[in-house]
Parts: sequence; C-alpha cells; structure tokens
Amino acid sequence: MRRFGPLRLFYRPLPAVTNFIRTPRCLHQGVFTVSFPCCQSVIVGHSCHPWRGVSSSVVSQHIQDLSGPEQRLLRRLYDGLISGQRASLAESITLVETQHPRRKELAQVLLHRVLAHRRQQERSNEGKPVAFRVGLSGPPGAGKSSFIEVVGKMLTGRGHKVAVLAVDPSSCTTGGSLLGDKTRMTELSRDMNAFIRPSPTSGTLGGVTRTTNEAVVLCEGAGYDIVLIETVGVGQSEFAVADMVDMFVLLIPPAGGDELQGIKRGIIERADLVVVTKSDGDLVVPARRIQAEYTSALKLLRRSSALPLVMRASSHTSEGIPEVWARMQSFRDAALASGELQSRRRDQQKVWMWSLIQENVLSHFHNHPRVKGALPHLEEQVTRGDLSPGLAADLLVKAFSKSSS
Repeated sequence: MRRFGPLRLFYRPLPAVTNFIRTPRCLHQGVFTVSFPCCQSVIVGHSCHPWRGVSSSVVSQHIQDLSGPEQRLLRRLYDGLISGQRASLAESITLVETQHPRRKELAQVLLHRVLAHRRQQERSNEGKPVAFRVGLSGPPGAGKSSFIEVVGKMLTGRGHKVAVLAVDPSSCTTGGSLLGDKTRMTELSRDMNAFIRPSPTSGTLGGVTRTTNEAVVLCEGAGYDIVLIETVGVGQSEFAVADMVDMFVLLIPPAGGDELQGIKRGIIERADLVVVTKSDGDLVVPARRIQAEYTSALKLLRRSSALPLVMRASSHTSEGIPEVWARMQSFRDAALASGELQSRRRDQQKVWMWSLIQENVLSHFHNHPRVKGALPHLEEQVTRGDLSPGLAADLLVKAFSKSSS
C-alpha cells in the first residue's frame, strides 16, 4: 500500500495505536475502508458516515504491535509523567516535538493515555477542567518573562504547580533559536513546583509551535494546575495562542511610542485582560496615561457589556501583581459557572485538529512526487514572467489532485 508521507496516519493503519483490519479498496471512491473490533467505518471522503462510533478506548486499547523497548519507554514516560516527575515531562515533550515518523506514532500513543487520564480527573472534578491555561503576549520589551516569573513565584508560594511554555522565534536563515526565556526566569527555574520549557517556533507563522497544544496536555497530565504560554509577540502569535488557552492576556509596555497605532485591532478584540507593565518609578505617569488610552479604545472597539479590564502592574516592585491574578481567577470562575470555558475548549479542539490537518496536507503537497517534479520548472517560468503565480499554483494543485484521486 502506498504511503503518503506526513499524512500516513490518515491513510494507513497505525499498529502502535489501533488494530485496523484492512479491507479491499472501494472501487467507486478510490479509498479504502478500515474496521475496528466493534464497528466498521470509512476514511474521510467516502459517502458513508466516517469514523462514527469510534471511541478513544477503541483507538488506544490495541498496542500489542509495539516492540519491547517501545512498550518500556512509553510505560516509563507515562508512569513518571502522572507522578509529576519533571524529567519525564521534559522527555515526553521532546517525544511529541520529534519529526521521526515512528517516534511521532509513539508520541500519539502516549498522548492518548494522558488524555484518558485527564478525562478521568475531570470526571472526578464534576466535569470541570483541572488546569487553568493562560496565554500571555505582547510586543518585544513588554517584560513578559519578568511578569511570568513574578506571577509564577507568587503562585507556587500559594501551593500551585506552574508550567511555563515559552516560545522563542527561530532564525529564518539558520533555523536556530536563542531560547533565552528560561535564563531570564532564574528564580522560577529553580522552583521545584515550576516547570519551564522554552521551544523554538521552527518557522511556525503563528508564533506557537505545532506541538504547543500537545505540550499543554502533557503538563496538565503531570499535575500542573496552571499553564502559562508566552508567545513571541509578533505577527499572528496572539491569534494563535488565543485559540489554545482559557484566558488571553495582552501585556503592554508604558513607554514605546504610539502604542495604539502599533497594536492591531483584532488583537485587542481577542484580549480578555490588558496589563500595562513596568508601572513603577518614572514610568508610573506614562503607564497611567496608556491605561486610560486603552480603556477608552476598548469602549469603542468592543461594544459589549463584558469589556476587558486594563490594569497596571510592576514586576520590579510586585505592585498590582496580586490584583492581576485575582482578576484572572474571577474570570475563570465566571467562565466555569457559565459553561463558557468548557465550550471554548471544545471549540479549540476542532481548531487544533484543522490546524494539524492544514499543516500535514501542506507537507504532503510539498513531498508529493508529481509536485516535486513539476515545481522547479514552474518556479523558473514564474520568475521569468512567462507564467503567472496563480496559474502555476493551479497547475500544481491539479497535478497533486489527479494523482491523489
């Protein structure tokens, strides 16, 4: 059976996760069916109802095809993870970040087990999430790392377990990343109730890595009840992180020129809380001015009764930090009581799925033999001006769709 690169999980059985039984190809659709121990379903695109009745227990119960070392690895990572071992959590995140095909399959098996563990915890918690996810973003120089360290130390002092996923931009030339956020959180990195994981964007436009969602799941499985996601703070990162957290906080520096001109309207509309940082010393007056400007701007941009607050805080003096956290708690309590938080998470699961589909399809497109064969010639014609980019794109898509049909 032909394998289709990064989309192999959709087109072929995954022995490490399931016990698929191959059946003959459907002649009228050109796709194949798969059957499970308790039901039969069809790959997406078939005229029947695809994957109806397939539960996660069916997907995850058959792992007998794993080799002995693979079983021991997954058992060790899972046992260490749910017992709160930071080393196991770090190794598990490394596993989900890998690009190795087989290890990516092992990562999905581990994630299935961790998700089942988390669902069991939520059932014992009356169906409510056991962790609070907060996304923090803002322009460079807003003091995001300093803010997170002060908030994190305050929360660990109150008995919370805090996980910080700090995403650093990668070089477009070398692909490298400084990963300097952890070095700026020296106190929090030494706290045994905190876990800091810097990750490169690896060219991801949204500023958050494709595996950030999976890292969040692993952190929650390891018992961290507060997960803070710090993004790059440029481009589309604010929109990306807003689709994976319970609350999105926008951090603004008090002295950076015309701030309202530099912040996109869409970003302000997604923010659940705006915090003006570095509100101490000589910057108190500018911080108050920015606070007033944003409060007025939000009244114009968001014509709703639930306007996000604009607060001031200082990571240097800790002034305003407890009040900011109290606001976050009240936001979470209100969202839980109304059911909005649970609804938001369900919607985010679909966004997560489609984001991965788009990434996998694009990778599959790039690696397709017909596309790879025609691409250099079409690119040369486009650069010479003999062919429009739109027509070249249409030709590549047609070559891809014909051979994939």
